[in-house]
Amino acid sequence: MKLKDGIPRHAQITNWLRTQIEAGEFKPDEKLPSENELAKKFDVSRVTIRRALQSLESESIIYRCQGLGSFVSDERAPHNLIRLTDFNEDMAKAGLKASSEVRDFITVDAPDWLAGILEIEEGTKVIRIDRLRLGDGEPVAFDSTWLPILYGQLLDKENLGETTIYRQLEENYDIPIVRGCYRMTAEIADDQLASDLKVPKNSPLLLIDRTSFTIGGKAVYYQKRFYRSDKVIYEMTLERNQNDPTSTEMPLKEFVPVFKSQ
Repeated sequence: MKLKDGIPRHAQITNWLRTQIEAGEFKPDEKLPSENELAKKFDVSRVTIRRALQSLESESIIYRCQGLGSFVSDERAPHNLIRLTDFNEDMAKAGLKASSEVRDFITVDAPDWLAGILEIEEGTKVIRIDRLRLGDGEPVAFDSTWLPILYGQLLDKENLGETTIYRQLEENYDIPIVRGCYRMTAEIADDQLASDLKVPKNSPLLLIDRTSFTIGGKAVYYQKRFYRSDKVIYEMTLERNQNDPTSTEMPLKEFVPVFKSQ
């Protein structure tokens, strides 16, 4: 293919690849031609091809795996969970407008399983918040969050439709969320979740249990979030311990949730 004069070559290649992807010539998760193949096709250097691919990656049109190549990202945008983020930050990085519908904001007795997590006495009053989480107005997840009264009473229920627990505590009360512990399992949608998330009953869901902590290791809240499996996947990058070639340890380098837009 002959490139035009007067227009940066990498920009032309970016536009050509984008057009091919939008036209369906390259399918979701399909590997693109290699840098060498593209360089030969357009008669340019690999540096030029790399710049073109970087542009597509920054737009979340493709994703790249070191040593494997570039792949079509199926309209999904990645965020890095090595840095602790909240739902609104995740949605913003995915190019989606986040909002929430607060279904419940009530005071309940802490069950025995929760008392140990939040380091409180069984039966202690806690705040439970149930929210339907939306991306561009479409259901993405449903979560239930439990907070000790100390933190729960600080939250503005009305503002939770547009902001997050993280944001309210950090900006209004200087209570930072500094650490989160996650556990991921698979679940199926019961009648209520199916109705809320607009999926068929017994559809597969991704359940994330998370405990968030502030300074001093104090647990601020425990949360169960059910993600629609057609809206999010998780990708993990592991790095072999290069200091010890005989080691089989694979330390976590990057842990990325990938959200799919409509």
